[in-house]
Amino acid sequence: MFAALPKSYKTELYRKAIHLSSLWIPFFIFHTDRNWSIFLFSVLLTINLILEYAACNKTAFIGSLFRKIFIKTLRNREIGCNRFVPSGSVYILAAALITSVCYTPRAAAAAMSIVLISDSCAALFGKFFGTHRFYNGKSAEGSLAFLISAILIVSFLFPEASSLIIYGTAAVATGVEFFEKEIGIDDNLAIPVTSGFILNLISL
Repeated sequence: MFAALPKSYKTELYRKAIHLSSLWIPFFIFHTDRNWSIFLFSVLLTINLILEYAACNKTAFIGSLFRKIFIKTLRNREIGCNRFVPSGSVYILAAALITSVCYTPRAAAAAMSIVLISDSCAALFGKFFGTHRFYNGKSAEGSLAFLISAILIVSFLFPEASSLIIYGTAAVATGVEFFEKEIGIDDNLAIPVTSGFILNLISL
């Protein structure tokens, strides 16, 4: 069945599988001392930036190896290298670092879970089941999948939160994902920073 899927579908599945493999990040944030989280994500972000910059400039062995391994996960704007464009992983690690520094572990873990799980749900449901498209190419089905999964995540990690907080946080995160182009900030960074800010207010 998988082999019969169009190439674009396979690529999206592969990309989101990589996305979901990063679920160790919220787990680590939630169960580890904040200082360790800050240290780890600082190191990983630095290494990631160096590798991607080397890949962009096709710097010897490191750059070539990086492109061969991660070529399927990179979007066209990240591959065409007239100028350096960070990939989604850079923004994910930057978000992990920022949320670890600024928010409580529970708020940071919830925010990172939303961007990893809900964003993947939106992309996959939109790709496979999206029939009602908006002006920006996103689908009602994908946005609904994002909203529902975000509600479940916040409800699970903040069972004491009011319905207003749960649904409001999920709605804000969904809006940030939907209006990514208008906001002008990669949603891998914007989603956890905004949703984490709201959840941090109730977890202080």
